Amino acid sequence: MVNTKPTLLILAAGLGSRYGSLKQIDRIGPSGERIIDYSVYDAYKAGFKKVVYVIRKSFEDEFKEVILDELPECIERDYVFQEIDSFHIEKNSTKKREKPWGTGHALLCASLKITEPFVIINADDFYGAESFKMAYEFLINKNDNRTEHALIGFYLNNTLSEYGSVSRGICEVDQNRNMTSIIERTEIKKVNNKITYKDDSGDWHKLGGSEIASMNMFAFAPSVFNNLEQKFYEFLKNHSEDIKTEFYLPSFVDVLIKEGEKVKILNTPSEWFGLTFKEDKKIVSNKINELVSKGVYPTKLWK
Repeated sequence: MVNTKPTLLILAAGLGSRYGSLKQIDRIGPSGERIIDYSVYDAYKAGFKKVVYVIRKSFEDEFKEVILDELPECIERDYVFQEIDSFHIEKNSTKKREKPWGTGHALLCASLKITEPFVIINADDFYGAESFKMAYEFLINKNDNRTEHALIGFYLNNTLSEYGSVSRGICEVDQNRNMTSIIERTEIKKVNNKITYKDDSGDWHKLGGSEIASMNMFAFAPSVFNNLEQKFYEFLKNHSEDIKTEFYLPSFVDVLIKEGEKVKILNTPSEWFGLTFKEDKKIVSNKINELVSKGVYPTKLWK
């Protein structure tokens, strides 16, 4: 049977260079749960019955053992690889590069497994139950043939780490709650309660903190894949020799907007927290335990 219900897509191919390990499988819950487990749990309760992971082939066996094999049988699961040379990239253009091409490239890899509406998230971020409910309701209450998508947005001030700079897509929004632009800021940090970001020229600029930030939680119609591959190849024409430049998902969404597709901003009431640096683990673990003590989650997720 063809799946017509929305799917949960999880980007789990990051190497965790700043964190120092495979943070996707680091255990932070009272019964050894990972942050990724809480996302799947919340998504399942919201209505998502299928989950697709984007991973690296180098940790396939460990991923299957500690992630897939622990899911209940009621959840359909699949995965796809994101590698440097995915989608027939010329080998000689990647000989000095060590990492894949970013979140937009990860989405392209997922096109091999998804034909239905879906929500995309990061493996190392906690989004909260209400965020998944909003995404699910948006996807099931729209015409799949329309080129309309949504971002579940968080206020920038609530998405920063105390231990270093972060990368966030900063959004501009019109009076109808449609996104008019989204720009990936790759170095945002808070110093002495002031938020600043560094632009491409190396200059620092102030931010207020009330800006809508993307945590890569988008609700997409399958039409998003229509020209994604073409946009990626256009990106490679200019950056195939670059060692670190990435094809960011927010940058691709910004192109979609300029080409006439609509992206709604859905402000979630959920609190975000995540694992960017090693020092974040204790904070995340404390927040999870607090939610468990309040009865939001059971002590053991998959009973």
